[in-house]
Amino acid sequence: MTTALVFPGQGSQSVGMLDEAAAEWPLVGQTFEQASGVLGYDLAELCRKGPAEELNRTDVTQPALLTASVALWRVWQDLGGPKPDYLAGHSLGEYSALVASGCLDFAEAVELVRIRGDAMRHAVPEGAGRMAAILGLDDEAVISLCQEHVAEGVVEAVNFNAPGQVVIAGSTAAVDRVVERAREEGAKKVMPLDVSVPSHCALMQPAADRMAGALAGVSVQDAAIPVVQNVTAGAVTDAAAIRENLYWQLISPVRWTESIRYLGEQGVSVMAECGPGKVLSGLARRIDRSMGCHPTETPEQMTKALEAVREGA
Repeated sequence: MTTALVFPGQGSQSVGMLDEAAAEWPLVGQTFEQASGVLGYDLAELCRKGPAEELNRTDVTQPALLTASVALWRVWQDLGGPKPDYLAGHSLGEYSALVASGCLDFAEAVELVRIRGDAMRHAVPEGAGRMAAILGLDDEAVISLCQEHVAEGVVEAVNFNAPGQVVIAGSTAAVDRVVERAREEGAKKVMPLDVSVPSHCALMQPAADRMAGALAGVSVQDAAIPVVQNVTAGAVTDAAAIRENLYWQLISPVRWTESIRYLGEQGVSVMAECGPGKVLSGLARRIDRSMGCHPTETPEQMTKALEAVREGA
């Protein structure tokens, strides 16, 4: 059997995340201490106590989620978890996957995602951008609606999360117009997202340009475990290609549905979600019901995930 580990992105954070894991495994606290040394503040304390408004600020969220995910990856290894055949991460989660694959040094990755979050936060004036989730329309219908309203501003389909679940992002007025049209076209549900950063659309070009400079200053190694990157929805191991894809990731869609289907085509039948929450486990069920995906945030979840992947491996 073929296995994979997947790493979540923004939206999976919460105050108190990994509390149980930290009480059980010293590696969790050690990983947060390492990240705190890079950041210059107590990341573990912020994750433990909040406030939520601070944790949800994108330049804080990104290193927090990376650290939580890498901490669980280290626990996975320490507990003798099988080496997965593939890795993948949703948006920000791709950086966690690249640390796990040996492409990026953890400390350098912490600083990279801090810069990434800060660059995204400042790429668009507050209130000028928006994101919304559209449920119940197929991908092509959402893409078509966005194309119909480009004259009103940037608006793009940016997260293909599961069949019938697409996130759009762009200029506030253009996103609002597509949201209105999606309701008229029979979308089952349309949800404006409580975020200030319109990720993965053309408005992120200033952030991508800043990240190009940051990426040039870090060492990227070939992947020891193939990583399915968001931009390609295919496995990549070459360091130069990985670096290039990280640049394009900020202004390109997250092709998550295609990524999970690609893993299925490679024979993956069981996955573990290595990070807080279980967002990706839920999406996996919607994409391919034959593929199990198991959360790992708590000791109980980790035990079940290890058992499932060991059986699958």
